[in-house]
Amino acid sequence: MAKAGSTLFLEDWLRSVSGYGNSFSFRNYSASSARAIIQAWAELRDSLQHQSFQTHHLQSLKTLVNSQTSLHVAEPQAKLLLSILSSPNLCLPHESYTLFLRLLYIWVRKSARPSSVLIDSAVEVLSDLFSSTQYESKKSPRLFSEGVLLLGSFSFAPSASESSKAVCLELLCRLLGEEYQVLGSFSGLIPEVLAGIGYALSSSKSVHFVTILDFVLSIWGKESGPQGTVSHGLMVLHLMEWVLSGLSNFRSVEKINTLCREALETSKPNYVPFAVVMTAAGVLRALNRSVVRGLAPDTISKLRMSAEDWIESVARELISRTRGFTSLSCDHTDSLLLQCVAVALARSGVVSSRDPLFICLASALLTEIFPLRRLYMKVLESMHGSSAVLRINEVKEHLESMTFKEAGAITGVFCNLYVSVDEKSQCIVENLIWEYCQRIYMEHRQVALILRGKEDELLGDMEKIAESAFLMVVLFASAVTKYKLNSKFNPETQLDISVRILISFSCVEYFRRIRLPEYMDTIRGTVVSVQESDSACVSFVKSIPAYVDLTQGPDFSLLRKMEYMWSSDEVQTARILFYLRVIPTCIGRLPSSVFGKVVAPTMFLYPILNNLIFGDLLYCIY
Repeated sequence: MAKAGSTLFLEDWLRSVSGYGNSFSFRNYSASSARAIIQAWAELRDSLQHQSFQTHHLQSLKTLVNSQTSLHVAEPQAKLLLSILSSPNLCLPHESYTLFLRLLYIWVRKSARPSSVLIDSAVEVLSDLFSSTQYESKKSPRLFSEGVLLLGSFSFAPSASESSKAVCLELLCRLLGEEYQVLGSFSGLIPEVLAGIGYALSSSKSVHFVTILDFVLSIWGKESGPQGTVSHGLMVLHLMEWVLSGLSNFRSVEKINTLCREALETSKPNYVPFAVVMTAAGVLRALNRSVVRGLAPDTISKLRMSAEDWIESVARELISRTRGFTSLSCDHTDSLLLQCVAVALARSGVVSSRDPLFICLASALLTEIFPLRRLYMKVLESMHGSSAVLRINEVKEHLESMTFKEAGAITGVFCNLYVSVDEKSQCIVENLIWEYCQRIYMEHRQVALILRGKEDELLGDMEKIAESAFLMVVLFASAVTKYKLNSKFNPETQLDISVRILISFSCVEYFRRIRLPEYMDTIRGTVVSVQESDSACVSFVKSIPAYVDLTQGPDFSLLRKMEYMWSSDEVQTARILFYLRVIPTCIGRLPSSVFGKVVAPTMFLYPILNNLIFGDLLYCIY
């Protein structure tokens, strides 16, 4: 993690940890050579000496800013910049102000201990620049964000005087309050603004701390403010991790208590839930990564409890409001909140086991991280002339999203929570997962038959999501098997679980692309359980699709107009192959009537697979 005392540019770190684009970052420019940097400083000195600022001087500023990573701005150069900015005889173009502020930011962040006198001078210049009359004539979206960033960094500088810090925080609050609408139209500036806020929250001055914290937690709900995204939430999470780390290093117990009270213990109507959830997750991440030092154990315990309680309360409210996520449709606010709860739990580290968190994770996985059913619905509806057309880019964007990229970590937390929640929650989620598998099988069959040969790229991208969903199902089933297939649970429960896992695996067999130890171990464990019961064997075998269903295809009106060839139905074939691999393990327990009615027709339909019935056992085949 970026430490509060490091020379890291906080806005760049926030971008990197949140997967945010850099469309507004100065780093988009190519780096300048050493000779070009020396020449640029010489031309700026010439500008001040001759009291003239021309186009090539503006280019000199750009040359310097282009080299942000390697550039070091010494105090004489900082004095030069301030002299140009404050000169009454120079008419500076509006574009130059953001560049001047960026160079001053590089100076204060890279200097080990910038001069207090020079910072005082810089604050005076900024006070004039951001005065009502001057700022109105020069303001622009980037000047706003660079101003917040520089003011925050000055307030955080250890060598700055207390009076300068107070002025900076006052100006920063005024800018945030008056110009926040800029972020509604220019969301690419959010990393700079949040970084400036992070510096300000970490300042040794306590003035305006609550006002600035309120802004972070409420801006996403303001009229004309930015619309929240998962990337924004991740920036809030890691910002709070960074802030808490810095406050603990500086022994700012009063501020830490204020943060806990205002963000995690006080419910304010203007606070946006996803931002508070991510704040709580940032606190937990800092605690779990041992970056919080110098705090009393009771303070740490209070922080952890407050953060976990808040996330749980949001999860419980979300479950209640959506009626247990029973609908595929979900408005943007609930969808974002559900994704943020999932990502928050994945990023925050160890959390106490709480049932609402477990159920929220299950719902997030099935509806937001692997939203296959929603995607299938769009494809099927578009076939009927609906306006809900699924775009190829829509699926590609999901594959590139931070939510999807966190799927593995979220699945890990989800499976870890399974063993410690109550049995009722376990059963609720088990039913959700097994039903999801059957729905995916039925709906992917339809979509594959419609799209194959016509929209192969779209189908391929959807199957990438499905392949990841398969891995989630396998890991969850493995956790269920290890926990429930033991003497603690009665035989009926174990048999029911075993049969349902095997049926679910048959439904997602088409998406199996790699060998997984968990997959093979789970099948072995469930097969051993099923082998011990005639009724379980019969139940599993009877779940094979009927002969008429195999040959007539899905019951879907559009497909009735198409010529259905069962031999070309790859999704169905993969499922039948799974059954024919498992049946040898329990064929001795099947009554002849069941074999003749269910198994024999399938063998007749798939003669090329018949040898598997009499071949090796499952664990030898896989």
